[in-house]
Amino acid sequence: MTRTFAAQCDTPAPRLAITAGEPTGIGPDVVLMASQHKWPAQLVCIADVNLLKRRAQALGLNITFKPFSTGQSAQPCAPGELYTIHLPLGADVQPGVLNPANSHYVLATLNTAVEMCRNGDAQAMVTAPVQKSVINDAGVPFSGHTEFLAELTQTKHVVMMLAAGELRVALATTHLPLKDVPAAITQASLERSLNIIATDLKMKFGLAAPRITVLGLNPHAGESGHLGTEEQTIIEPVLNKLRSQGLALSGPLPADTAFNANIRHATDAYLAMYHDQGLPVLKYAGFGSAVNITLGLPIIRASVDHGTALSLAATGRADPSSMVAAIQQAIDCCAAK
Repeated sequence: MTRTFAAQCDTPAPRLAITAGEPTGIGPDVVLMASQHKWPAQLVCIADVNLLKRRAQALGLNITFKPFSTGQSAQPCAPGELYTIHLPLGADVQPGVLNPANSHYVLATLNTAVEMCRNGDAQAMVTAPVQKSVINDAGVPFSGHTEFLAELTQTKHVVMMLAAGELRVALATTHLPLKDVPAAITQASLERSLNIIATDLKMKFGLAAPRITVLGLNPHAGESGHLGTEEQTIIEPVLNKLRSQGLALSGPLPADTAFNANIRHATDAYLAMYHDQGLPVLKYAGFGSAVNITLGLPIIRASVDHGTALSLAATGRADPSSMVAAIQQAIDCCAAK
């Protein structure tokens, strides 16, 4: 059954630049599956068109591929319709079998999507999953979409935030070993992150006065210094400073109780101190349908919350729910601006 997503009233249809991710994974699959819906936006997939056609055939999907050309107003996509920008693969693709020869192709799709957003040809970008390991195997240092897009847009400080419905969890630190987390949390970095979160919740989510709940670093948020002092020496001074500037901040709260119903209802977004502190709760609430949003960029970027799932590529068993949610989130962010 075709699913229809309502557009915001009196809002022009946005154009979304969509990257298909690692070509041997499920990225092409979930993009093609998501194109079966009726969207109030023009979807432009940046990928090797021949790969998309082969994958659509393998999945039994009837899709009309239309070449994208600049200079035209965005037109909402009908179900089974997908605009494309063709970038050739570096090597033939066998589903599920990684090949470093295609790593530069993957990065080229990201570069193209960013350029489209920066020059106004697209209003947001949506990314399918990439395989970090094979990009590094190709000799390209790559720690993830978030860091790559920050460097590409010359953005000094970005914040990773995942959303599952109204539950939003941002991260003070991202892909760091746990032993390196305390040293990475400074007053300066926390202040920057909280300002970015507050600004983007206003600008990209339409929240006039966003309420942010901040988690402590230590068990029981330090237990008044008995289980750690970072709350007293780093986190609390920043919260007090920003509260005096008008930000609606709660915390630091113990992570094991901060997600109870009463606090959740009074929270628009959480700031967790490290990756595995806040994301297990988020992914439990919306695994497979959550969205990854990069805050602080000069463009709108939303992404799936899952990996490449190589074993599922071209089988028809991939779940497109997260890609569908990411596309809708990008459309919502465009409407909120």
